[in-house]
Amino acid sequence: MEEKKKKGGGCLLKLVIGIAILALIYIGFTIPGKELPVISLAAEMIPVHLPIPGFEHGIPNTLPTALLTSLFLILIALFYNRAIKKAEKTGKESRFLITIDAIYEAVFSFVETTIGSKEKAAEFFPLVGSFFFFILFANWSGLLPGMGSIGIYGEHHGHLELIPIFRGPTADLSTTIGLAIITQVAAQYYGFKYQGRKYLKKFFNFSAPPDSGGLAPVVSFANGFAGILEFMGELIKVLSFGFRLFGNVFAGEVLLIVISFLTGFVIVDIFMALELFVGAIQALIFSILSLIFYQMATHHH
Repeated sequence: MEEKKKKGGGCLLKLVIGIAILALIYIGFTIPGKELPVISLAAEMIPVHLPIPGFEHGIPNTLPTALLTSLFLILIALFYNRAIKKAEKTGKESRFLITIDAIYEAVFSFVETTIGSKEKAAEFFPLVGSFFFFILFANWSGLLPGMGSIGIYGEHHGHLELIPIFRGPTADLSTTIGLAIITQVAAQYYGFKYQGRKYLKKFFNFSAPPDSGGLAPVVSFANGFAGILEFMGELIKVLSFGFRLFGNVFAGEVLLIVISFLTGFVIVDIFMALELFVGAIQALIFSILSLIFYQMATHHH
């Protein structure tokens, strides 16, 4: 009799759990959000005034997330260094060390395969790898719970609204433009390092080949005009590079906000999984383009 009661109690518990799961699935598919959050193209300013130039009127809510992302990567580096020292003493590698080494080897091999030179890969990898991992985790940080929902009420565009404390760094144009500027400055540095003063001929070349003959003035003008276009192209790359990353990440966040308002959380989870993939792809694209720019800058024209 006792065994039958235990079996009956177990069946009842399973039935209750099953009904609860079905109820959660039903709620997740059918009940949408109650209020559509305010969608702001620019980063909102947290009303925390600091006596620091640029922060007198507040702090952009992408800055705390960017700092936390950087701190996260720094902590991984510190733990990795500690794991190396421990492995040297014990002779055994931890799973953490093996995982990080595997990721490093995969990314480094990809860089080396892309440019076809191990020496250049070793030189470009620190910057390209930093771009990839920072952008990757910055993109994914916008999907964490509390992003865009935890904040304080303050005045925004003349209205009292909830100002989120955290927002994905790459959903702010200032961050993506800053990354693009670093990329282009590094490209010019590598150009001068590998080509010296000859690199300037890429932008300022008003000469013509000796065999141009009577067309020498025309060729000189064409080369000079092409150099000016090349110089303008380097400046335009900053904008196109920054807007490409910003547009994709910001559009993804807006899509999640709208979907969460129109549908239940189960549907949102599907789109969040897609955004994880998109975030990784955008980090990879930014890193690959940076690598191509560096490789092109080292080639003689």
